[in-house]
Amino acid sequence: MSTIDKTKDIYYIGVDDTDIDLFESQYVVPNGIAYNSYLIMDDKTALMDTVDIRGQEQWEKNLNEALSGRKLDYLIVSHLEPDHAGSIMTVLNKFPQAKVVANAKTFAMFPQFFGIDIDDRKIEVKEGDTLSLGGHTLQFFMAPMVHWPEVMVTYEQTDKVLFSADGFGKFGALSNDEDWACEARRYYFNICGKYGAPVSALLKKADALDIQVICPLHGPILSDNLDYYIGLYKTWSSYTPENEGVLVAYASIHGNTAKAAQKLGEILTAKGAKKVVVSDLAREDMAEVIEDAFRYDKMVVAAASYDGGVFPCMESFLAHLKSKAYQKRTVAVVENGSWAPSAARTMKGFLEAMKDVKIVEPTVTIKSVMKEGDVAQLEALADALLA
Repeated sequence: MSTIDKTKDIYYIGVDDTDIDLFESQYVVPNGIAYNSYLIMDDKTALMDTVDIRGQEQWEKNLNEALSGRKLDYLIVSHLEPDHAGSIMTVLNKFPQAKVVANAKTFAMFPQFFGIDIDDRKIEVKEGDTLSLGGHTLQFFMAPMVHWPEVMVTYEQTDKVLFSADGFGKFGALSNDEDWACEARRYYFNICGKYGAPVSALLKKADALDIQVICPLHGPILSDNLDYYIGLYKTWSSYTPENEGVLVAYASIHGNTAKAAQKLGEILTAKGAKKVVVSDLAREDMAEVIEDAFRYDKMVVAAASYDGGVFPCMESFLAHLKSKAYQKRTVAVVENGSWAPSAARTMKGFLEAMKDVKIVEPTVTIKSVMKEGDVAQLEALADALLA
């Protein structure tokens, strides 16, 4: 087992989970997920988080191999969510001498997950505190609401490594070679999207550090071109659109609203939109569409009326966007209704409750099947949206 790139004495001991279907029982992960854990071997040994119980068996083998018979001195707990803390009891039972290093909020939540008393084993740290392992010194920074209230990150001063908890994480097992940004973006906006301000606050702390390596709890270790990754995080956490483009998200019952949405996509492309993505909310991965909603500066929501409101998958989509603090975007509205159109009113109700969302007029109302007059309305809407 070798040390991670650009470091000495720091080992990756995490595991891939390629059997999982839904991360957090809601996010499709076709390429699995990585549960990351790290071990620092120095005069004192320090374990940087554990892994989900799903990967515990292989992780324990990795830990034992890296320790090579040495005892464990410290367990650093960055985040108590079970995908990272699921194997803590294994550590506590196997290494009774090991001290648990965490902050006050972590220790307050600890009994909720583990029914044991660890008062004689805990080392409570606060903002800026340090812990010497010998040749390596750990410094702790609080990161509340990124994305739980007890989260903290750890900076290793010798090799200049930031152990970033869920920050800079992504979906996908490490065994799968894929573009970082796509799955990191989907991960960020669906997991941390609501907490842009706390993420921005953490990034300001990171700006004051000389960081050469970022070790997240999911996804690959980042050791090159860090300005690229940090720059994307600054964009995402500020809710600034990453790219110019239009997401056309539609919810169609019998296919008529779908035809209107697809026609509008064609019109937008013909009128010079830099990028147009047309997504079927009833069939496509909701998390992927949410990612695109945050990625682009403009959006169209097109939906059928339903039960005096809007078709349920659109209602769910807009509720997700609201909960993730969707903002600073321009949005157009298309509704369909056969006798009492209600979708536009319902969709606007969601949008008007969001911060800095500009609703473009005219609103287009289609009665059942798209007709020539409706195409003219879509043309006018495209002009207003792209103006």
